[in-house]
Amino acid sequence: MNDNRNAKASAFKALHAEGVLVLPNAWDAGSAALIARSGARAVATTSGGVSWALGRPDGQALTREEMAGQVRRICAAVDLPVTADIEGGYGPDPDDVAATVAAMIDAGAVGVNIEDSVAPGQPLFGSDEQSRRLRAARSAAEAAGVPDLVVNARTDVYLFGIGAEEDRFDDVVARAEAYAEAGADCLFVPGLVDLEAVAALVKAVPLPVNVMAGPGAPTVAEFEAAGARRVSVGTAISQAAYSLAQRVAVELVEHGTYGELAGALDYMSLNSVFGR
Repeated sequence: MNDNRNAKASAFKALHAEGVLVLPNAWDAGSAALIARSGARAVATTSGGVSWALGRPDGQALTREEMAGQVRRICAAVDLPVTADIEGGYGPDPDDVAATVAAMIDAGAVGVNIEDSVAPGQPLFGSDEQSRRLRAARSAAEAAGVPDLVVNARTDVYLFGIGAEEDRFDDVVARAEAYAEAGADCLFVPGLVDLEAVAALVKAVPLPVNVMAGPGAPTVAEFEAAGARRVSVGTAISQAAYSLAQRVAVELVEHGTYGELAGALDYMSLNSVFGR
């Protein structure tokens, strides 16, 4: 079984070799199935969307077991490679990260996203400490028989505005070099959407660069031209879905009308996505 999973991990890793990999982010089995039907080549999860679907706030409020359960359902719903957002690894120590990676592999994931935030908005793990956590992730993947697990090392330097603005680029470059040496396969830098800065970072670091896009950000084609190899959208799709649910409910309760429901997938089309 793990031989097949490692083959899927290897195929997922190969998608980062050239061009740009577009990863819409899923939060449950249904969203994952629709993303797969859209023509995506892989599915990424969003910890925020998963947390909201389980009635929790984003920001490491889930347990390892809760996240693994949702990742298992997502993986079972699609044949595509799935990379799991495991936030900070559900514990500060390398052993915590190792246990989380093992749980995600068991659930079916062939990639993981590990951030270097101690907690949202808080100081980051030091580069050396985060490197130890990444080494633990790589060792856990090897022990689980999936040595080609794609480890996407997320740094929140730009997202949370860590340090002086003029020092952030150099901080990210130094972290990228350390994370690559620790076994990371990609560098994820949410909060960085300036195309000139993205292009400069691509040239400065030894890892493929993942950016997080959304309304107002450059297009996928523009990010690709700047050298980014991976574009995801974080919580944006789940935000849009929940926003629609709220608009529909408000219209129905306050006005008794149904305009916000216009344009929805029809029942049979949606139901067929889940046919056996």
